[in-house]
Amino acid sequence: MAGPGYAGEILKIDLAARQVSQLPTAAYADRFIGGKGLAAALYWDNVPPPVKAFDPENCLICASGPVAGFPGFAASRWFVAGKTAAAAPETFSYGNLGGSWGNRLKYAGYDGLVVRGKADGPVYIHIHDGAVEFKDASHLWGKSAFEAMYALKDELGPAASVLTIGPAAENLVAFATVLADMGSSGSGGVGSIMGSKNLKAVVVAGNKKPSAADPAALREAAGRVRQLRTPPPQVWWMIPGRTRQQVCHACGIGCFRHQYTGEDGRIYKSFCQPFDVYRRPAGKYYDGWNEVVLQAARLCDGYGLDSSVMQAMIEWLIRCHKEGVLGEKDTGLPLAKIGSPEFIEALTGMIARREGFGDVLARGTVIAAEALGGRAAELISYSVMNRTNEIKDYDPRLILHNALLLATEPRRAMQTLHEPSGALIAWLDWLDGVEGAQLTTDVMRRIAERYWGGAAAADYSGYQGKALAARKIQDRTYALESLVLCNARWPMLHSPLTDDRLGDPSLYQRIFMAVTGREVDGAELYRLGERIFNLQRAILLREGWRGREGDRLLDYHHEEPLRYVRFNRQLRVPGKDGEVASREGQVVDRDEFEKMKSEYYGLRGWDVESGLPTRAKLEELQLRDIADDLDERGLLGGRK
Repeated sequence: MAGPGYAGEILKIDLAARQVSQLPTAAYADRFIGGKGLAAALYWDNVPPPVKAFDPENCLICASGPVAGFPGFAASRWFVAGKTAAAAPETFSYGNLGGSWGNRLKYAGYDGLVVRGKADGPVYIHIHDGAVEFKDASHLWGKSAFEAMYALKDELGPAASVLTIGPAAENLVAFATVLADMGSSGSGGVGSIMGSKNLKAVVVAGNKKPSAADPAALREAAGRVRQLRTPPPQVWWMIPGRTRQQVCHACGIGCFRHQYTGEDGRIYKSFCQPFDVYRRPAGKYYDGWNEVVLQAARLCDGYGLDSSVMQAMIEWLIRCHKEGVLGEKDTGLPLAKIGSPEFIEALTGMIARREGFGDVLARGTVIAAEALGGRAAELISYSVMNRTNEIKDYDPRLILHNALLLATEPRRAMQTLHEPSGALIAWLDWLDGVEGAQLTTDVMRRIAERYWGGAAAADYSGYQGKALAARKIQDRTYALESLVLCNARWPMLHSPLTDDRLGDPSLYQRIFMAVTGREVDGAELYRLGERIFNLQRAILLREGWRGREGDRLLDYHHEEPLRYVRFNRQLRVPGKDGEVASREGQVVDRDEFEKMKSEYYGLRGWDVESGLPTRAKLEELQLRDIADDLDERGLLGGRK
């Protein structure tokens, strides 16, 4: 047993042999907590570098955290990971989901799940009452994720919690998603791992709820959370009379996630970026609101297409069509009707089935644009954030903190990007006189001093302090994502309900200690996050990431002056000494970016010249086994 807060076991399944075994969670929990840390550690141990994304030896890995299942903390998140084709070259990737499936896996007796091998035909796995069953899924293959989910619930009962895929994953679309209960989708290309294994679904059920080491302290911590939490804000995807708030299983806090009932009587989500996937094209086409916005999100989830990739792709197609780079004859798409139901139905269907031009797009916008070349390749700067084709949110030309947060990750790590971006948005509300907004310039400075390493990070107009801020944000986020605490509510940097308008950073370790009984202070918890981030760095290096050379942004961030950001059209930021500054016309200066990388590597204890971790740092983090492996491969920094 791993102790309080944990189910105690990790389930391993070989689909080809139909064999089942267990690992003790205790072998991982002390060093890597759970969630993201557990997923990364299981990947390191089970997926050798030569394995390709669609090889049977690749693994589908799922992991919850020790706080999962305890209400009051927004801790129903969980991770799914593996090697994916979402980027070139293929590498480790992950998705972060909410809903109920992660909690239900834990209630079934498992903190994690590792699936390898390939079934000889479509199957689904049913985990319940201490049993693991392999069942034929031929009747589900080819069905949408929603159709498969409801069919399995009809077959196995309402207590069954379903993780499944749609046709895009079955056809190995590079950016295919998984879908779980309550409309929770996992991106990063993880869906195609399931498709490559002929695995249509994993269904879990159980009632083995975890116990806390100190229930009284946990209740006290939950009370403190209630004192600090604020009502969910009014958001653009809330449609009066149409949508209503949705709360993930055992959340206990709630956020701005919404749901609605479709024409078929089923429940669908209305939430943040998925709502935005088609909103602007539809608004222009219909000169206002149209329900095709909701239809587009349903199509993406049903087929299993990452809406953040689809949004960027649609905006790229708009530009290509407008400039005459692509036409309807070239693509087979009704490009003149972008914004209509006809277009989004044709586009999602062609990609999911890999038909015609859809087969080109199924590899991602960047690869498609590079194949076309010329102006098509240049136009990705309009909407694409990175090599994994995701939509351009929180541009590093506007928010310099985000440059390193983007450059050192295998995909767009929204959980880290949200920290400086969310603070900026709250500061803009105050600047514009929005009622109730209290994140003043002075509060921004205090946030920077408490959470980002110093007041310099409150100056968004310059590079000073951003390397230290990036390191602190990553270490904290990796710890929180291993507990797992929801990024929609954590890390609670600020609160209008406290005297200094700041959150309470002691809450993280208080929750951790109350659940697990493990004594940690704030510095030790962040050290755990640092260990997990270094493990991910080692994974990436082992798979071909090129250290300093690999830590890069797409070229346009350095070359094309910033002109427009949707949530900040005047491009205002807090500047030096509290003044209001503008980032209009700015780029991420290459020389300054390289200096920032050098400072960041030094702060991490890595080799500054190469960007590789050193043996001394890895051993300090109790990662000697990781250091030994990298040393054998010539991937340690500072070697003579």
